[in-house]
Amino acid sequence: MEPADEALCERVARRDEAAFDLLVSRYQERAYRLAWSILRNAEDARDVSQEAFIRLHEMAGSFRGRSKFSTWFYRILVNLCLDHKRKHKWWKLWVRDDDDDRAETILDRQPAPVNDPVDKLSRDETLKALGSAVDRLAPRQRAAVLLRVQEDMATYDIARVLKCSEATVRVHLHRALATLKKTVEKR
Repeated sequence: MEPADEALCERVARRDEAAFDLLVSRYQERAYRLAWSILRNAEDARDVSQEAFIRLHEMAGSFRGRSKFSTWFYRILVNLCLDHKRKHKWWKLWVRDDDDDRAETILDRQPAPVNDPVDKLSRDETLKALGSAVDRLAPRQRAAVLLRVQEDMATYDIARVLKCSEATVRVHLHRALATLKKTVEKR
């Protein structure tokens, strides 16, 4: 039986490198995917997700088990992403990274209808528009949607990650989904 994330975090606090390596292998892909979904830049997502693991290593002793390990770790990651966006906002106004077409988004993971080419074309266009709409969401709205959809997190856990109330998370989700719905209805 695999050790629980919380137990591994306790071992990391005692400087058990094997436990740290196991947590990294469990969360590395999800951390990068979430960071990319928020930052929309492959290099920044790699840097920020690596920084989140460095913080995990340094701060493992501060994990008290009042929440799940994943909630605690995603709070670190999302906060680093939001800090990064704040610090680099002026630069992003001038430079946009559209070169990384291979990066996966929440929209790429949805099953596609396979039989009708017209349906597939319509679906692809809708997903592209929806992806653009997700990109334009406010950072906290985008984070809330991505945590819900990509990580299948409950409202309570999202609130802990974003350090806000559950009601605020519901407002973020409601506003984000209303915006996304308008995008789809325009099609």
